[in-house]
Amino acid sequence: MLAMLRHALLFTLLAFTGISVAATDAHTVVEQTTNSLLADLKANKDKYRTDPTAFYNAMDSILGAVVDADGISRSVMTVRYSRRATPEQMQRFQENFKRSLMQFYGNALLEYDNQSIRVLPGSVAQGDQRSEVRMEVTDHKGVIYPVSYTMVKINNDWRMRNVIINGINLGKLFRDQFAEAMQRNAQDLDRVIDNWVETVAKTRVAQEGV
Repeated sequence: MLAMLRHALLFTLLAFTGISVAATDAHTVVEQTTNSLLADLKANKDKYRTDPTAFYNAMDSILGAVVDADGISRSVMTVRYSRRATPEQMQRFQENFKRSLMQFYGNALLEYDNQSIRVLPGSVAQGDQRSEVRMEVTDHKGVIYPVSYTMVKINNDWRMRNVIINGINLGKLFRDQFAEAMQRNAQDLDRVIDNWVETVAKTRVAQEGV
């Protein structure tokens, strides 16, 4: 299950390549990007294989424009810890959080082999500023994984706030991970922030064996 999660989330992140955050609705944002994904991946696969660091950097640059990094970071940290964090600590956590994702999921690109990504028609409005967009990811064995994006409108741009993959809520997954790290480190916020990339890397190693 955890290994599936790693691969499915990679496809989810890649689905935002070339996104137009100013699209008129959340569904269009996801659909436009998904249509451009496979061509981009086909054109750059050899390059990414020989230079994975370039891929990590590219993902960071691409996702920075479409992911609500501030909202996600505060959600993962929760009000309990974010309200005591300084602006510098929040910025540092955002940077470490994004870097951990790029390194965590980047290597899975090499395993991508023409799997299918399909954005389902329509979206589910949750008010004027929030919407759910659903997708299906089919792996090389033909297994279909449902994906649900929570999209929020910020300054008239649609951005990703959370993802649920095959029933697994990634926001909750990382919140639990952060809370556990705080307990292990005697509530030392700086230590948890500074070691976040390593914390996620250890989770990746555990997932590799699942």
